[in-house]
Amino acid sequence: MHRSEIGNFIYQQLDENKEVLKEQFLKSKDNIGYFFLDDLLPKELALEIHNKFPLLEKTVKRKNLKEYKFTAYQMNAYEALLEEVIYAFQEKKVIQIVSEICNLEKVFGDEFLYAGGLSLMKKDNFLNPHLDNSHDKDRKRWRVLNLLYYVTPNWEVENGGNLEIWPKGLKQPQTIIESKFNRLVVMTTHQKSWHSVSKVKKDAIRCCVSNYYFSDNSLMDEDQFHVTTFRGRSSEQVKDVLLQIDNSLRSGLRKIFKKGVRENPHQYKK
Repeated sequence: MHRSEIGNFIYQQLDENKEVLKEQFLKSKDNIGYFFLDDLLPKELALEIHNKFPLLEKTVKRKNLKEYKFTAYQMNAYEALLEEVIYAFQEKKVIQIVSEICNLEKVFGDEFLYAGGLSLMKKDNFLNPHLDNSHDKDRKRWRVLNLLYYVTPNWEVENGGNLEIWPKGLKQPQTIIESKFNRLVVMTTHQKSWHSVSKVKKDAIRCCVSNYYFSDNSLMDEDQFHVTTFRGRSSEQVKDVLLQIDNSLRSGLRKIFKKGVRENPHQYKK
């Protein structure tokens, strides 16, 4: 199925639920704005997308203090449907209606899938609280929206692997958004949009299609350039200190080397 066909499904669902989604987003926009929509695609298509996900050994493992997960972004190495569904979220009319729901102007997709693509998480995988890198790969546009589309059938909240957002900071309780099958979550990204993924507890793989949208303008007037910034949870005091040191070192390097010491490999090389 071509991305334009999949994009039509996405657009229709967003358009039919537009007012409800706008209301949902407005209630949260003063902190971390977000909305989610279930049954995004026809069930048979969502199942097919899940079934096309690559085996873990064909992905890139990321394991350190900050995260433990698997990613895939060189999309021509995988099943064609996976590339089509990723870029369906970058169809012009999909970007336009998401922008309208979030009351944003001049929003752009990312053909290079910088930090986007596919995400796979198995038992004991996790993603610590963090802020996404503030810009695109060329440091020209601001990252403003994170789109997460979950496709693992029969995934329950007690399985873990759920999105967590921290609208009042890391010292206050997080909001849990279940990684439910066929659910799209859209959240804002700025210098206060702390989010994480809880540890996967089930011996299964949670699959997600990830996209970012960018803009010429930041979401918050006080936004400043920052690297991807990780913190420890309240129960991880030693890890939190180590991660803050790591954040400071990487931020210092980026002041000297504007695009980093080396090119970030997490991008689609066409």
